[in-house]
Amino acid sequence: MGSLKNKVSIVTGGGSGIGRAIALLYASEGAKLVISDVDEKGGNETVTQIKAKGGEAIFVRADTSKHEDSENTVELAVKQFGALHIAVNNAGIGGPIKPIGEYPIDGWEKVISINLSGVFYGMRYQIPAMLSSGGGSIVNMASILGKVATKNSAAYISAKHGVIGLTETAALEYANQNIRVNSIGPGYIVTPLLKSLDDATMKALVGLHPMGRLGTAEEVAELALWLNSDKASFVTGSYYNIDGGYLAQ
Repeated sequence: MGSLKNKVSIVTGGGSGIGRAIALLYASEGAKLVISDVDEKGGNETVTQIKAKGGEAIFVRADTSKHEDSENTVELAVKQFGALHIAVNNAGIGGPIKPIGEYPIDGWEKVISINLSGVFYGMRYQIPAMLSSGGGSIVNMASILGKVATKNSAAYISAKHGVIGLTETAALEYANQNIRVNSIGPGYIVTPLLKSLDDATMKALVGLHPMGRLGTAEEVAELALWLNSDKASFVTGSYYNIDGGYLAQ
């Protein structure tokens, strides 16, 4: 208990799924949370759950595809809690399912703006605040599809590959300034994003994982917690997949 005691932490996309699981776990470890999401209801529910267990948290409505929102989120964190030590750039969307020759241009632009530019915008403002706070740790949410590809998801795959490269670049740039930057690559995880899939599709997804099941948001949160804690003090520029064996095949 208390591995993040009094650490001010931003979690984007904290209104549901992996983001909420991370926020709840970090709060239980003593972090002070700033939850951002476009989903006001979900974000406020996360804050309510944290406060019900005695934690500290605030919600800010933010669209990660807008750099002004990322700047405002960081400014709010510093204003409310006095510093910024941790960030999890988790917000993302799946996007259209089409082959490249038919891929909708607006779909491409939306996925890239949220899943890739959103991570850049986040770090663009998080890093200066962390430098002012004496250092920090950032976890960027990539995907198994940041390392390999699949058909019909060009924008998502391109964005997640980009997140890994962006993470490595930031890690090198700030390695000697007490800021660590790492990325996580979840396999298919049980989250609201999968709720719309039919039973046959879900069964097929399970079959892609040698462990014979999908992961949980709580399992991803545990990995993020380790990376954002002092236990990972010599870890930066790394990519950790959490995928039930998916990438080992």
